[in-house]
Amino acid sequence: MQRLMMCALAASVGALALGLAACVEKIDPANPKTAERPDGKVCPPESGMISDGEAANKTNFIQGRGGYWYTFLDAKNNGGSDIWPLAGELGGTFEMSEGGTEGTAHHARMKGTVGGADIVYAGMGMNFVDPKGAYDASKYGGIAFWAKKNGDSTPNMRVKIPDDQTDESAGQCKQCFNDHGVDLVLTDQWVKYTIPWQAMHQEDWGPKDGGIHPNRIYGIQFQCKEKGAKFDISVDQIQFTGCK
Repeated sequence: MQRLMMCALAASVGALALGLAACVEKIDPANPKTAERPDGKVCPPESGMISDGEAANKTNFIQGRGGYWYTFLDAKNNGGSDIWPLAGELGGTFEMSEGGTEGTAHHARMKGTVGGADIVYAGMGMNFVDPKGAYDASKYGGIAFWAKKNGDSTPNMRVKIPDDQTDESAGQCKQCFNDHGVDLVLTDQWVKYTIPWQAMHQEDWGPKDGGIHPNRIYGIQFQCKEKGAKFDISVDQIQFTGCK
């Protein structure tokens, strides 16, 4: 209880912009009660919708946001992974898939196979602004989205948020690519996941920073890196939560 009161006090004085390491909470993103938290309630679509899959490879251009979807993989490291839609570095352009959750007509989907080298990964994501740059999301409390796996896909996926401490384009990262996020185990059915900033953490490698900086985030990524695993993952209705 005391820890939660300290976190609430820190948020009230703007500490979200400075880092949340001291306030990381163990939260179940799939638990409907998480969506009932003040920082878990979805924002109105006109202010909180990030991407609903209805604008080809674009995100929703609102609240100063507007970027594009892409896929990425370990091609530069010769990791051996492959992905569809084809990654931009290989000449591809992201395309949405038909169908979705909550009546949407399209959603974001990636499929392929993770390689078997030492460093392997494949994923999809989007930037908040174009050209790529930092976006101030400090007025929000976190993110929510729907996701599922398809067929014999691995259920293991990590959602992560690059910020000025971990995105190499910021020019200051000491643990580049070790973004704050959460590891999820997906099911064959659409499930809504709610992830407050306070629940996000870095992975167990490399140096650590002082917690995510919501006022300087670059985008959202959905990544698979289980060696040799097949992946086929769908994501839809990505929104900010906890509007102040």
